[in-house]
This record gives sequence, C-alpha cells and structure tokens, in this order.
Amino acid sequence: MREPRPVNPSRWRWRTAGCTRNALLLAALMGAQTAWAGGVLERVKASATLRACIWPAYYGVTFRNPRNQQLKGIDIDLSAEFARELGFKLVYVDSSFATLTGDLLGNRCDVAMFAVGVTPERQQQLRFTQPYLQSDIYGVTTRSSRIIRTWDDIDQPGVQVGVQAATFMEPVMAQVLKHAALVVIRSPQTREEELEAGRVDVFMTDYPYSRRLLDNADWARLVAPARPFHPIPYAYAVKPGDDAWWQMVEQFVARIKRDGRLEAAAKRHGLSEIVFRK
Repeated sequence: MREPRPVNPSRWRWRTAGCTRNALLLAALMGAQTAWAGGVLERVKASATLRACIWPAYYGVTFRNPRNQQLKGIDIDLSAEFARELGFKLVYVDSSFATLTGDLLGNRCDVAMFAVGVTPERQQQLRFTQPYLQSDIYGVTTRSSRIIRTWDDIDQPGVQVGVQAATFMEPVMAQVLKHAALVVIRSPQTREEELEAGRVDVFMTDYPYSRRLLDNADWARLVAPARPFHPIPYAYAVKPGDDAWWQMVEQFVARIKRDGRLEAAAKRHGLSEIVFRK
C-alpha cells in the first residue's frame, strides 16, 4: 500500500450541474481518507463512470420489464441517487447471485446494488456496507396445492422444495430440511416455471421476489413462517481492498437512511415492510 498522502481537491473534476453542493458533499466524503488502495476508486474517478451490477430479474429491486426493457426498483432509484451525488455517468452491468462474486472480483462492476444477502460465504470474498433491507424466507406454492397448506407442510417426506441456485436460500434450506427433498433450480429454468410444471411443490424465496408472483400470478399463494425463520440483512457489496471506495458507498447508505430517501424509495416499490432502520 502506498504511503498516505493528502487528497488534492484540485484533481477532482465533478461534472454536475449543482457543482457547489456536490463539491461540498464530495469533499466531506473524502475528508477522512488519506490513501487510495485497491484501484476501484481510482478507476471510478478517472472514468467518471459508476458501474453498478444488478440482477435484472429481481422484482421490486432491479427489475427489467420484458415488455419495454425499462429498469425499475428500489436499487434503480438509489443507484441513480448515488451516481447523481458523485456527478458520474451510471452504467448498469447485468449480474446474478451466481456470478456476483466473480463480477466484482473480476472488475466487471464497481459495486453490486441489488439487495445482496449478507451471508458468511459471501463475506469471505466480498465487503459489505451496513444493511438497508432485511428479509426472511417465504414459501410460494399454488393456490390449488393439496400438499402445501401451511409452513409446517414444507419439511415433510415426499415434498419437493425448490430453491434458485446461488441464492442465500440454497445453503439455508440444505441445512434445515430433514425430510423433504431439495431441488436446486439453475438458469435458464425459473422457480415459478418449475412450480407450475409440478416438478416442485413449493419454492423458497425472499420478500421482494415473492411480490412478483403475488402481484402478477393469480395462481400463486404465499406460505409465511409462523415466527421468524431465517432473516437475512441485505446490503451493497464491493471488492475488498479499497477502503476509500467502500467508505464512499457505506456513507451513501448512512445518508439515505438518515435523510428519508431509503424510506421513500422502499414505499414506491412496496418494500417498506423490510427496510432495515438501525
């Protein structure tokens, strides 16, 4: 790591209309930083571009409408806010939970902004901000199902329980299930397709994804646990090794919690129930 050196404000060129306000904001962000390590912040600064990894199938979070290709969700709104504060161009990079780690470590994107579950496995390879959302695990089955009526029906002999590969539900359910069979669903197959086809009796998901089915499929039914089952905090993730860049993302999360932007974005996209307010 290079020797700490004072930041020279004249080297920054913030390209934004509200230059005075943004200059003061960015000066505050950088005020406590004395060294740039790891290269991510240097690349972002040099290119004046913020590359945000998203999962375009994540309803309510970073969802790409297949009809018009428009992106919509809480993290579409918040990533735009982050880029606006920085005064940088925003570029989205399609990712997924299966490719997330490789995309960040391979420098395909600078930050993952799609409600990434903070799991021990991911913490070994990535660095996370403070949480901004938190979701438990839910089951989704068909309204006509005679096999799954309540949460207690899930872990029973003969039941096929679907999970999407590389989601945090996969290791959790692999550990928890004692009687039911775990079915790991891999792209291009989807959980809802496997459920409709009868190859699984129920699939496990989180709160945002469950809203997609409940809002758009009249055949789907939510199966909620009677008590907290396995709540997982959601945060933004970056490549380890660049403290200055992590601090900028971390401070952004702290600000949107404090100034109401997080609450407002969550309300717009039906996610107020899972905002992490601590």
